[in-house]
Amino acid sequence: MSTSRRTIGRRLAPLSAAVTFVVAQHGHAQAPAGNAVIPAEQTAAAYTDPDWRVPRLSWGDPNLEGTYTSRDMSGIPMERPEEYGTRRHLTPEEFQARLEAPDRTAALAGNQSDENRLQLSALDSAERGTRTFGYTSYIIDPENGRMPALTDEGRARQSANRRSMNGPFFTTEDFSYYDRCISRGVTGSIGPSLYGDAMRIVQTPTEVAITYEMLHDTRIIPLDGRAPADPGVRQYMGSSIGRWEGDTLVVETTNFTDKLAVGRMAHSEELKLTERFTRIDPDMIDYVVTVHDPRTFERPWTFRLTLTTQPGYEVLEYSCHEGNFFIANALRAEKRYQEEARQAVAAGEPIPQRSQGIPGRSIFAPPPASEAVNINVTQ
Repeated sequence: MSTSRRTIGRRLAPLSAAVTFVVAQHGHAQAPAGNAVIPAEQTAAAYTDPDWRVPRLSWGDPNLEGTYTSRDMSGIPMERPEEYGTRRHLTPEEFQARLEAPDRTAALAGNQSDENRLQLSALDSAERGTRTFGYTSYIIDPENGRMPALTDEGRARQSANRRSMNGPFFTTEDFSYYDRCISRGVTGSIGPSLYGDAMRIVQTPTEVAITYEMLHDTRIIPLDGRAPADPGVRQYMGSSIGRWEGDTLVVETTNFTDKLAVGRMAHSEELKLTERFTRIDPDMIDYVVTVHDPRTFERPWTFRLTLTTQPGYEVLEYSCHEGNFFIANALRAEKRYQEEARQAVAAGEPIPQRSQGIPGRSIFAPPPASEAVNINVTQ
């Protein structure tokens, strides 16, 4: 993925290690009684106040509006480490260890693939969470917090869709849809990434709109009870229909393509997502997603994130195409590598190794200074 799509602004100042990551009902840091530090999910209004009610809009629907981020989910793995068994929450001792982790971004790096760690380690993102949750994993069903086994077709699809950050790069098909500034998909757009995790929810009596900062997608979800789109209509973000079940917005999405992934697993066109948005605090929304794709997974599975507000956080313009030099740099490096390989063959020498991280070699070749463009200067 590209780390050069835009200039990363310093939205949040790094938090002092002395600050407890606990937020009161109205978003102010507080120290729990007895100097105990408790997981952020236990500070939610729905957890602490039996009389708390979800706020309503003027026409009666639950109010989900606001700007949120999944940044506080950084460092929590998608799949539960086996040592936690069926526990959804850390013990007090385990939670304290999470609090004392030296860097939440470093914790996030631990959940990345080897191919992405180089990008993350080189990125000086100032985005930090302001709460620490005690979840052991995103996945809550199956009970062990592990992704179900893949079907035979699912395993074949993963192999066919596997792309390497090491190349070779010959056509645009060798790059992901994220690299090409097309889409990260429904679930990919909402999970914590390197930066740009903002999302904005706005509502009318007949629709809910969700805008994701990275990659500039906006979903319009009708609430009027219409039928799903015709099966012949296929979209990267699918076709969504919403309804209210009590205080929860339930969104069912079908009509996907087979070009993207869910939980980093390439899915089929039969994917169906059932999302549930429930406000549990003025500053928190529980987001629960059930994944049903019988051609990819042997059974449905469910994961959960808690979306939160952050001080001064907003959806910024994500000029992906304008600031995306990843593909050009990778193709330039590929051209140079191919020339080096040709020269080696002609000289009877071994073909140079294609590998990321070798000193003096890189899959990214920036343009010469004469071709560089300063996107911060008006042309």
